Amino acid sequence: MSHESKLFVSVIIPVFNDAKRLKLCLSALEKQTYPQTLYEVIVVDNASDLEQNIASVVAQFKQTKTVYEHSPGSYAARNKGMSLAQGEVVAFTDADCIPTLNWIENGVRNLVGTPNCGLVAGKIEIFFKNPRRLTAVELYESIMALPQREFLEKHHYGATANVFTWKSVIEQVGVFDASLKSSGDVEWGQRVAKYGYKQVYAEDTCVAHPARSSWRELYKRSIRHAGGFYDLQVKTSKTFWERNHKFFVSLFQDLTPPLNFTLNVFLDSRLENFTQKAKVSSVMFFIRYVSAWEKIRLKFGGDSARE
Repeated sequence: MSHESKLFVSVIIPVFNDAKRLKLCLSALEKQTYPQTLYEVIVVDNASDLEQNIASVVAQFKQTKTVYEHSPGSYAARNKGMSLAQGEVVAFTDADCIPTLNWIENGVRNLVGTPNCGLVAGKIEIFFKNPRRLTAVELYESIMALPQREFLEKHHYGATANVFTWKSVIEQVGVFDASLKSSGDVEWGQRVAKYGYKQVYAEDTCVAHPARSSWRELYKRSIRHAGGFYDLQVKTSKTFWERNHKFFVSLFQDLTPPLNFTLNVFLDSRLENFTQKAKVSSVMFFIRYVSAWEKIRLKFGGDSARE
């Protein structure tokens, strides 16, 4: 048995009102190639509605236990899971993700095989309800959703849909900022980088993630992301002037028509025709203006949304 297969792994999954997709996730985790005696799955119910019956879903899987976290937000839930984790290695994914069967095995191998590694960010592969007939939102997702390699190489973080780390790293750099409802993975990953740990992208450590398909889903995500971005700016600004400068710069960026993005879309060979390119461009306009109005709402005293 290799060194990496002797390490105990804690997989942490926050869930909020997503019992159906959680079951698919747990089914994939039950079938992992990694030795079953060497990993646990901790599902953190983040105050889901009672009819979701998260505990009964979890009870169907012997590798899995459930705990409850009433404070809203996935980062508060992940922190609760980390407080109970027994593993030397901690892995994060989401309830709507489907890990490949060698996900834990490959994630651990990449973590162990990278000296002074603080974070492994695995590939996030997007899938669609009907690949032959994509909605405008799905077309946008097909070229823009969760570019994990770019997140890591340009911004020094990994989306927590697919991240591995050492428990010792968490103990040194600290847990997620539970006050953030979005962008907590950005703040935490950049904190890991500031401590001098190496971060690595792992193509072979893969989870599948469903694309958003409707305008309603996209609207909810855009609101959440804008709120997380706004909250993070407020927390990291040292003065009144810095906070307001960041706000107006980001607002100006949102309200400026995304002409460069549109040009790149029309040059993108992954989109087959003018109609597809026009649809993707319209989605970006929608995201920008929704984000702008949400930031204005927050500036005037609103609270950021959890979803």
